[in-house]
Amino acid sequence: MRAVVQRVSRAKVTVEGRVTGEIGAGLMILLGVGRQDTAAVAVSLAEKCANLRVFEDDQGKMNRSLLDVKGSALVVSQFTLYGDARGQRRPSFISAAPPEQAKALYEDFCEALRKLGVSVATGVFQAMMSVELVNEGPVTILLDSEKTF
Repeated sequence: MRAVVQRVSRAKVTVEGRVTGEIGAGLMILLGVGRQDTAAVAVSLAEKCANLRVFEDDQGKMNRSLLDVKGSALVVSQFTLYGDARGQRRPSFISAAPPEQAKALYEDFCEALRKLGVSVATGVFQAMMSVELVNEGPVTILLDSEKTF
């Protein structure tokens, strides 16, 4: 499972002109699901995101987590995080999970965040979405459950 985590002051996702998810301060999480991922991986990555210390403390150091600041998360499924463009111009997506597996694990990830007390907004799985955000810092962190980066 892969995630692009961005610290935001606000973010929203729109599908066919309708806002389907919107948050104030918190994390924008683009989530990709791989073929080898499991529910346990989804829970583990959700815990990592919720506890990632990317929010500033009183001294201006990144020492606070999403849980500490009581922020929200906007989670958007993005299979293209598994795009492999090494040596070619058109990415291959064979490492991405098939839609039915990806949707279930995406939902597991969102539910794991909710169980930790995070308010979660979402996009619409497999829809063409427009995502808007204001990245604060900017702070952007790449996470991979297989720790390839």
